[in-house]
Amino acid sequence: MTSDTINARVLLVNRPAGVAQASDFAIVHDALPKPGPGEILVRNHYLSVDPAMRGWIADVGNYSAPVAIGEVMRSLCSGEIVESRNADYAIGEFVTGWFGWQDYAAVGADRIVRRTLPAEAKMALGILGLNGTTALLALTTMGVPRPGQTVVVSTAAGAVGSAVGQIARIHGCRTIGITSSPAKVRDCLEMFGYDAAIDYRAEDIGARLAALCPDGVDVYFDNTAGAISDEVMPHLAQKARVVVCGTASYDRWEPWPEGPRVERHLLVKRARMEGFVLFDHMDRFDEAVDTLRSWIAEGRLAFQEDVLTGIEACPDALAGLYRGENRGKRIIQLV
Repeated sequence: MTSDTINARVLLVNRPAGVAQASDFAIVHDALPKPGPGEILVRNHYLSVDPAMRGWIADVGNYSAPVAIGEVMRSLCSGEIVESRNADYAIGEFVTGWFGWQDYAAVGADRIVRRTLPAEAKMALGILGLNGTTALLALTTMGVPRPGQTVVVSTAAGAVGSAVGQIARIHGCRTIGITSSPAKVRDCLEMFGYDAAIDYRAEDIGARLAALCPDGVDVYFDNTAGAISDEVMPHLAQKARVVVCGTASYDRWEPWPEGPRVERHLLVKRARMEGFVLFDHMDRFDEAVDTLRSWIAEGRLAFQEDVLTGIEACPDALAGLYRGENRGKRIIQLV
């Protein structure tokens, strides 16, 4: 449990070449930080664990500066303001922001993403946070789903993919999920409402897609890249849209991964392939959260949370995510 006098922090101590392991992190204990002028002190209740973290600590360039060795692991967190030197934020308010894997964070207002209802503090890291807003904005702005079209989603039972499948159905689409186990196939069908689901470890993806998508795939929401996506590309329909949201199948970028070339598929099918990073769309974050919240209230959007307890769970949490241990959004609860 979180101490009232000691701040436990999780530091990155090694630069991993692939997926970070528990040995790449260390937990240290220090005195509570003091907020400076204009800052607040947040007591973290929940810490996020996201596949994107692998890129944030990678040994090659990414879309954001890497976490430095000896620095607190970057993470979105939700918590309560326990001290404030900023007139815009009051003690007792809940906020979500870039507070890092630690019990307490003294931060400026620029690190706060949004105010959060206490009852939504955990959801603010998943379905009402990075994952849900990514699913909604990436699918609608780049995938442009239309009623009657077929949408295929990789990591279909994950925190982003499961939301994508349901949002596609809300838009009147037929949905097919690609996932990693019989249990997650059941989740796709029974919890997230996919029309069909493929276990890529046990089934021939290409053969199943050929049978399930005789008219082709109109939207492919790609969270994996690699061999899974190589199997999808030949099945793109005319004017298909490929949304590249993640590259979870790669554990490293040196040497640069090679595979089948997609240009011919894109050319012949007049298809479009585009990458999505939520940080480019933060002006629509609140709007997306409001939409997601309304769908949850209406019973149209289900979600799973995989909750670990205590800061001691942090070092191995990311590696466990890539081992496929989680069922839904992985979160670490401190309070």
